[in-house]
Amino acid sequence: MAAAVKLYLDENLSPKIAEQLRVRGIDAVSAHDLGRLGDSDQEHLERAIAEGRSIATSDIDFLQMAATGIEHTGIIFGSQEDHSLGDWVKGLELICFVYTPEDMKNHVEYL
Repeated sequence: MAAAVKLYLDENLSPKIAEQLRVRGIDAVSAHDLGRLGDSDQEHLERAIAEGRSIATSDIDFLQMAATGIEHTGIIFGSQEDHSLGDWVKGLELICFVYTPEDMKNHVEYL
């Protein structure tokens, strides 16, 4: 069974997380992989939306954008202080296999 949710990891998360997710069969890219470091949060969100990906982040600015009612393809938020790389990989893997892209539309999920 393939993971339904595709991910875009913003520049605040280690590209190692995306690498480990790909090993597990999840379609995951990071801002690091794409050479998009320094892009604004809005640009990261727009890229994720354009590619049909939920964005994974530890940047609270994405929660603030979601609170304004902006349309998005899913935001997954967690604190880097509270979660190891392994926690991120396991949590994101679970989300990708449990949720559908439709479930994630305009939804914020917390690790």
